[in-house]
Amino acid sequence: MNNVQFTPEMKKDYTILVPTMLPTHFKMICQILRSFGYKADLLENYGQNVVDSGLKYVHNDTCYPALLVIGQFIDAIESGKYDPHKVALLLTQTGGGCRASNYISLLRKALEKAGYGYIPVISLNFSGLESNPGFKITLPLLRQLVYAVFYGDLLMLLKNQCRPYEINEGETEAICEKWTKKLVDEMAEGQMSYKTVKCRYAEIVSDFHNMPRKNEKKIKVGIVGEIFVKFSPLGNNHLEDFLVSEGAEVSMPGLVDFCIYCVYNNIVDTKLYGTGKVKSFVMKWVYNYLCEKQNDLIAAVKENSNFKAPTPIEHTRSLVEDYIGLGTKMGEGWLLPAEMLELIDSGVKNIVCAQPFGCLPNHIVGKGMMKPIKERNPDVNIVAIDYDPGATKINQENRIKLMLSCAVEILNNSKEEAKI
Repeated sequence: MNNVQFTPEMKKDYTILVPTMLPTHFKMICQILRSFGYKADLLENYGQNVVDSGLKYVHNDTCYPALLVIGQFIDAIESGKYDPHKVALLLTQTGGGCRASNYISLLRKALEKAGYGYIPVISLNFSGLESNPGFKITLPLLRQLVYAVFYGDLLMLLKNQCRPYEINEGETEAICEKWTKKLVDEMAEGQMSYKTVKCRYAEIVSDFHNMPRKNEKKIKVGIVGEIFVKFSPLGNNHLEDFLVSEGAEVSMPGLVDFCIYCVYNNIVDTKLYGTGKVKSFVMKWVYNYLCEKQNDLIAAVKENSNFKAPTPIEHTRSLVEDYIGLGTKMGEGWLLPAEMLELIDSGVKNIVCAQPFGCLPNHIVGKGMMKPIKERNPDVNIVAIDYDPGATKINQENRIKLMLSCAVEILNNSKEEAKI
């Protein structure tokens, strides 16, 4: 299997294709890459063609998110929109177990099988797994990427809290698109100072806060699970849209939490195994840096609105310590049950746990943790939904509707009790 590298000469002419996961976040990330001289394009091809392309070149027992990402790449290459000899593919690698390290080799095998073995695959990683001479993660680029993640989380948070209550249909999406474009344009102009970022936080929150909204009580439903299926409309059959159409308000912990979780795991490894002490020192600095930035975002939400602010990751971590060891890091590790507990702690008692079918690590930390969580929180309503090529959307939605019907009954009972 060839490992075709992305060379400095390719930077000028090659278009880097980026798979979708969080559309708002990734739009900004692509623009940042463009501002640093790369040609980057966010893939937005959805539908059965993506699944079919994945099934054609990836074994059907393989991780569903891997199948979708690879299918999206190959479907885009074969769409005629791009010159296959002038594209490169970008994938993240966290350095962890399972797909976190193995997507790259799966993608390269699929490309060779499809006749595109000459296409370079770029690994976006911070652990030295792979390097590409034409793609460098510099400190200025990394700083801008961090800002994009925080911006994306803020817009997702506010959008979810406004959309079910909007008086003027589509206004929430319009405000979100307006700010995404504004932030993307600012990033295209060059490096953005953190002082500017904090000012934008306040302006964004105020803009959403001033939007006319209905004063009514909706069912709150949290979404947790494997990171791709949790966030990606492609992976979860547009789960957020479905929940909103059913009259629910969606609550979903952001990407920042996952990033901090990955950093914190390196610190825990040193405590458990006594290795990587220099790396641990650096990771502690990064951890404190990200926590400080998260606290700034939380403060901006609290000071400029009545929206529910994100939960600090340190509090989220403390909630799970009596349930599971912090050395558990396969799948989404301790973070997945921690996010369930975070939602419960903030008053969200209805939770959808979205998982790829047959993903053993996530079934352990997801489904496996549901029983102890329910035993200590008997009023919690959790449903695990599996996603894979053979699972029908109607069956998934019917299971969610059953969970929602229980939530409606509980909500109506609480209203009746309040009248007495």
